[in-house]
Amino acid sequence: MNIVVVIKQTFDTEAKIVLKDGQIDPSGVSLVINPYDEFAIEEALRIQKKFGGEVTVVSCGGPRSQEAIRTALAMGCDKGVQIDETALESVDEYVRAEVLAKAISEMPYDIILGGRIAVDDRSSQVAVRLAEALNIPSVSSVVKLDIENNIATATREIDGGTEIIEVPLPAMITAQKGLNEPRYPTMPGIMKARKKELKVINPADLGVSDLSAKMKVQNYSLPTPRQGGKKIEGEPAEAARELARLLREEAKVL
Repeated sequence: MNIVVVIKQTFDTEAKIVLKDGQIDPSGVSLVINPYDEFAIEEALRIQKKFGGEVTVVSCGGPRSQEAIRTALAMGCDKGVQIDETALESVDEYVRAEVLAKAISEMPYDIILGGRIAVDDRSSQVAVRLAEALNIPSVSSVVKLDIENNIATATREIDGGTEIIEVPLPAMITAQKGLNEPRYPTMPGIMKARKKELKVINPADLGVSDLSAKMKVQNYSLPTPRQGGKKIEGEPAEAARELARLLREEAKVL
């Protein structure tokens, strides 16, 4: 079975974000595979173990996105493809989905896996846009996946519970936390990853006619820092009156 995993490189969830002129300053910030994409990688490797075949990991980004691809290769994926966004003026979910669709359409694939959401922009758009561009079904937020007779049976999270959906392959599946427990790269895996194929593609060479972003973020801003709480002293009745006044006049919730 030919399996494709779409991943994104994001800031480490423990990283401190610094803004400069309304934009995120990436200087000195650690980058990692988007945590939800790790579930997709693990599921791809489990599918490969059951059915055989090859796992190809694909990522859009600048030169540093190769770090994420190499990590996926160290986890056990067979080969990687980096779509280099460096030459593009601006990139949004539309552009990423279009170039991914074009690149993947030229590969053999039976199933495509990705994370439910990226922890940086939290747009949750690229996977479903990719499925639409490839004209294949998609199921999001999957916590259990079974494949039999070219049919994927996916259990997905919904508000208040789960639902089970069957779709024919090929299909796009996005992974939710709980689908599996991702493995860590081993030292032998890291050594092998250095020798595995990593192909770099220029988006302009894919033949996509429109590489202009449909949406652009003008600037970022940090939320107002939370202030410390207040301690109200005095007798209970007096303290209750003061609390009511503060809620009415300062917090303005009454």
